[in-house]
Amino acid sequence: MRTVLVTGAGGAGRSTLAAATALAAARQGARTLLLTGESSAPQTVLGTELSTTATELAPRLHARRVDPGDRFRTEFLAFQDRAGAALDLLGATPLDADELTELPGAASFALLHALRAAHTSGSWDTVVVDAPPADETIHLLALPAQVRRYLRRLLPAERQAARALRPVLAQLAGVPMPAQKLYEAADRWEQELAAVQAVIDAPGTTVRLVTDAGPVAAGTLRAARAGLALHGRRTDAVLVNRLLPTGSADPFLAALSGAQQEALTVLREEVAGVPVHEVAHLGRDPRGLDALAALLDADAARVGATTDTAARAADPWTVEDRLADDGLLVWRVPLPGAAREGLGLVRRGDEIVVTVGRHRRIRTLPSALRRCTVTGAGLREGVLQIRFTPDPALWPEGS
Repeated sequence: MRTVLVTGAGGAGRSTLAAATALAAARQGARTLLLTGESSAPQTVLGTELSTTATELAPRLHARRVDPGDRFRTEFLAFQDRAGAALDLLGATPLDADELTELPGAASFALLHALRAAHTSGSWDTVVVDAPPADETIHLLALPAQVRRYLRRLLPAERQAARALRPVLAQLAGVPMPAQKLYEAADRWEQELAAVQAVIDAPGTTVRLVTDAGPVAAGTLRAARAGLALHGRRTDAVLVNRLLPTGSADPFLAALSGAQQEALTVLREEVAGVPVHEVAHLGRDPRGLDALAALLDADAARVGATTDTAARAADPWTVEDRLADDGLLVWRVPLPGAAREGLGLVRRGDEIVVTVGRHRRIRTLPSALRRCTVTGAGLREGVLQIRFTPDPALWPEGS
């Protein structure tokens, strides 16, 4: 199954090109679902009202609007019901559905849940996600792994081994044990988050970046690629939107087009190795399926797998064995677009914290590296190389 998350700079037209990508996939024969969390932009582009259930727009093309408020109310009321005994002990007054308003972050969880549901339904060959702006999308894709780490730290699995004693303790105390409900909830959250992360990490999941050809486009694109790469997300294409025709006799239009072409050249150099597709300005805002079909050429419309599945499934963070030559192990972290000024690196026990700009990722060290000390790091040609030297006190003799 293919999943394409379409994101980019705010105002670059990502909702329009997400809809165009979904339409192209459907016309290529794939059963396609367009998922959007936006309230108005995709509906305006498609020219139809979207429902919270999949609505058929064209042969093999359906679209669904994700309602974070509905998802939040459903989950909150279910949790409130499961935790009723504990809440009664605290003297809490239950909340009704009509007084619940979603909290910040609810939209991210609702979109991830909808993506997972689309995968498990078996109804689709391709899911195209009209994702939020790039920075928010990076945080969205990192969310399942981050929350799972928090759960493991706050409610470690080994402490659940004593849960068989809780019913006995509850009988002795004469009241339910709230911790039991807490661990049960944590188990459900872990299973749900693991399923979502499996979708995000699947070989068929890629990110497509949308940008305009403006003066700050290259810098914005560079930061987005670095943040995505930090979390192991693959950029399969860059769509440069609203390009004006070249060769205009009008001096004003000719100057604008010339500036766009200069920016386009810089963009191509910035993302060398990633396909860059030009999307022409139609002279009007696209409305309806016919206009969307005219946006993408044959290459840009192709949403099938473009690289070897095994290669895409592999962890991009690889360990290079240089013990024989240099006495080192090198952890190689691909970070295309990253700059030295925005890099941070901290080791915390068996974990390493890598910061790129405003994005951060915490990874557990591979077993061999846990018995080493960090002796240096460098960024070369878009790859962060972290050098590890074996600790004689921990490294087996003769290894």
